[in-house]
Amino acid sequence: MARFELVMPKMGESIIEATILSWTKKIGEEIEQDESILEIATDKVDSEVPSPVDGKLVEILFQEGDVVPVGEVIAILETEAEGEDESPSITDNGQVTETKVTESVPFIPTEEPVLVGAPVSNTASSGRFYSPLVLNIARTEKISMVELEALPGTGRNGRVTKKDILAYVKNRKAAPVVSTPKAQPKVETKKVAPKKKVAASSNGSLSYSVQEKTYTHSGNIEIVEMDRMRRLIAENMVYSKHISAHVTSFVEADVTRIVQWRKRNKTAFFERYGQKLTYTPIFVMAVVKALREHPRVNASIEGSRMLIKKDINVGIAVALPNDNLIVPVIKHADRMNLVGLAAAVNDLATRARNNKLKPSELEGGTYTVSNVGTFGNVMGTPIIMQPQVAILATGAIRKLPAVVETPEGDVIAIRSKMFLSHSYDHRIVDGALGGRFVKRVADILEAWDLNTEI
Repeated sequence: MARFELVMPKMGESIIEATILSWTKKIGEEIEQDESILEIATDKVDSEVPSPVDGKLVEILFQEGDVVPVGEVIAILETEAEGEDESPSITDNGQVTETKVTESVPFIPTEEPVLVGAPVSNTASSGRFYSPLVLNIARTEKISMVELEALPGTGRNGRVTKKDILAYVKNRKAAPVVSTPKAQPKVETKKVAPKKKVAASSNGSLSYSVQEKTYTHSGNIEIVEMDRMRRLIAENMVYSKHISAHVTSFVEADVTRIVQWRKRNKTAFFERYGQKLTYTPIFVMAVVKALREHPRVNASIEGSRMLIKKDINVGIAVALPNDNLIVPVIKHADRMNLVGLAAAVNDLATRARNNKLKPSELEGGTYTVSNVGTFGNVMGTPIIMQPQVAILATGAIRKLPAVVETPEGDVIAIRSKMFLSHSYDHRIVDGALGGRFVKRVADILEAWDLNTEI
């Protein structure tokens, strides 16, 4: 018999730790290779950890709710193999391979880039390290670096763990508020509208600062605390609107050819490739072609520099059963044909809804497509996924009467039409480029060849 050390796997380039949500196996239970052994959560996604080997779970080293660094041994399995103890090594793509070891090596956290929009860095001036999960909670709860520095930690080397900061948040909210008596109560404290302060700048122009509104609530109200994913979505959307100068251009596209072609070929497509043929991979194909012709749309901004991305990685917005939103990424979408894109879209969407995505599959997007037509919406004004500079929303396809030009003259015909809504960052994409890009996407869709082979 041999002992196998199961370690916390690397779940993406920016992930250095994960929280154990639950153990799906108990001590003494037999486990087959690739069978789920526990569920973990990072600041990006929840996922299951499969067992790399066949064996029996003999020891659990961390409990549910513990925050564990990547590479740390979390459980011991007993296998049928003979010889020295085994432990897995973690490759850059997150795959786990078995390697013989003679002694354990302590895990040393590496430096982690600062999270976008975070008010504090991972390492304070004092040298104290803070995990991305702790920083996200601090950012959400508006906890300053001064408060974090004063917070005692129960983790290794005095690190602040998730339990520490959540306990601090709970106690801070529960603490009584001491009000200072005022000699003369002011009516302004009960204003319905925000108070505006107007000041003249040195050049004579006026600048405004608006105080945050406070509201009182009455009546039949249900208070629901946001879950972790909802908070991240809210935070990212507010940050994107704050950092990017959003502009949206709209174009109507006649997709009658695509509708006819798909109707004629979707059954054969499924029989041949085992994949459902939806409209999304067709939209992605058109977007990829337009991105090749307009590379500045496939970019990001870093200070005063424009980063033009050579790879085309298209994010696909997926609505989850709990009404949250997640955006997995099709890497190198420009290298795929329609079959490959259909398989990628179906796979990512299915695993997203079943909570099976890896954090690495949510990173690296250079452009995003959101199909709001799935919900019957005609158009929308999508918010840019940072650090990208543009996003396309595809509306519902509707049968409409339209004027069609023919050699014999104009006629009224029933056509399948849809709106394309292109939001872009005006800091780098001007109206001419943003409008030209979405018009090009529409032209590609309208010119779809009815003889396209599957």
